[in-house]
Parts: sequence; C-alpha cells; structure tokens
Amino acid sequence: MPRRLALRCAAALLSLATVTALAPARAQTGAWPERTIRVVLPFPPGGPSDIVMRQAAEKMQVALKQTILIDNKPGAGGNLGSAEVARAAPDGYTWLFGPDSLITVNPHVYKQMPFKVEDLMPVTIASQFSQTLVCNPALGVKTVAELIAKAKAAPLSYASGGAGVPGHLSMELLQSMAGFQMTHVPYKGPAPATQDVLGNQVPCGLLAGPTVLPHVRAGKLVALAVSGSRRSPTLPDVPTLAEAGVAGYKADFTLVMLAPRGVPEPIVARFRQAFVDALNAPDLVEKLKAGDQTVVGSTPAEAAAMLAADSKKWGAVAKRIQLGLD
Repeated sequence: MPRRLALRCAAALLSLATVTALAPARAQTGAWPERTIRVVLPFPPGGPSDIVMRQAAEKMQVALKQTILIDNKPGAGGNLGSAEVARAAPDGYTWLFGPDSLITVNPHVYKQMPFKVEDLMPVTIASQFSQTLVCNPALGVKTVAELIAKAKAAPLSYASGGAGVPGHLSMELLQSMAGFQMTHVPYKGPAPATQDVLGNQVPCGLLAGPTVLPHVRAGKLVALAVSGSRRSPTLPDVPTLAEAGVAGYKADFTLVMLAPRGVPEPIVARFRQAFVDALNAPDLVEKLKAGDQTVVGSTPAEAAAMLAADSKKWGAVAKRIQLGLD
C-alpha cells in the first residue's frame, strides 16, 4: 500500500507540474496581444507590400486593440529582414510581409542564404498580381505573336527591374515556352526600366503593372499581355499570355504574410483573421485593384501549397538560365 500510494502521489505531482508548466503558455496565448506587434517589411518604404501593409494595419489595430509597428528592413533582395524574422521568438509579436519571391526565388538564386526557409511558416497569401508585357510603339508590334516573330527574325532586348525579379523570371519562362530569345537588360527597379522603354533604348519590358499603366493609358507604351492567370483589374482589355497564344503559361506573383515557425496556432488564426478582414474591407479592395492587385486571403495550408508549387517552377527557371546572385 505505501508503494502504491507513493506512485499515486508521484503521478499527481507530475500531472500538476505539467499543468503548471503549460499554464503560462496558455495564458500568454489567451491574452495575446499584450503589447505592440511588429511587422517586418524586407524592402524600402513605398513598394507594393509597404503600401498594402500600412493600409491594412490601420484596420488591424482596431480589431486587435494593439499598435501595429511597420518596420522596413531592406537589403539583399529581402533576405536581411526575412532572416531577422526567422530568428525571432515565436510569440506572435514579430511577423514578415513581402513578395513570395522571398521563399520561392531567393533560395534558388542567392549563393549565401542567411536563413532557412523552413524557419518561416506561411500565414496567408494576401494578394495576387502579375507583370505587364509592354513595348515601345516604334517597334511596331501590337500582339505577342508579332513580338515573337520579330524576336525570331532579328535580335531584340527586353528590360526588367533587375536580375531574379518577377519580370525577369516571367520573361525567361515565356521564352522557354514560346521558343524565342531576347537579351535581358536588368535595371535597379521597374521605374528606370520603364523610362528606357519609353525612350526606346530598350524596345520592350515585362514590368510591374502600376509602373507602366499611366504610359499605356497615354499611348506611350503598347501593352501586349499580362503574365498572370487572370486579366489585370486595371487593364481588363489586355489578354493574359495564355489567351495571347502561349498555352499553359501562368506567372502569378503574390504578397504573403509569414511568421517564425512555432507561433501558437490560436495566435496565428487570430492575427490572420484580423489581416484578412482588413484586406477584404471594400475601400481596401478598391485601392488594391487600383494598384493592379487582387485580394486572396488564403488559409495557411493553401498558402503553403501555392508557395511550394511556385518555388518548384521558379527554381527550374533559375537553374535553366544559371542565375546566381551574391
């Protein structure tokens, strides 16, 4: 009997110790958020992710009853800010927001990655956008088929916002699928690339929609197609590349919310819901449309599946063109 009683006491103490150990974690999860929440943006202010997050944060602060601090940490194609979040405590007070290329492209092209992709977990795909294929009117092409015929007949070049950016990879995918070749001219961002296409220093470019939209509307650039699986909300009369004759072509890009691996599921669910609700507010939906973006608001599982598929696709493109960045 004494031995049996001792075992019972030991079991009771072990159970109590377990409950006691779990109590702070449960209390922390239940009380979250108790202080300022930081969202790291791994690019300079003014870009698509910065614009979207700042507008969403205003609404999220009301829902979560805490300040949302936007912290721009640019550098190394987004790797520096991403690494900081990957190393952060998984307590729900540090998040990462930026383009999907952070984990679908960068690991395939950067020789030295300062973080492991598996140290970040997807929370939601916020929005989806594409690139717009434009040419200077002086080139004399109005369709994708005409451009391909010209590129096969004589050397042509195209501009992008830089090596490894969406426009570069999208154009390389297009060339491999349609069987033609154009020389890549990388720039430090879509704005200077657009200026040289306007000046006809480079005849064409696959560039961010909002950057080229005013010039397309003014008749200074000809929009041939968009890269995504659906037409642009700002250029509804411009076909997708698949509609323009390149069967099976699809190059969608997204803005994604990520968290350090290990953030408790209840916190992830609450933060995600506040973010998705903000994105779906009618005024923000219209602002995103004006910026050539469509709200998605996926689940974490859907986000993980989309990111895995895109990583495989862009990894194959990067390998084919032997793209490597320092």
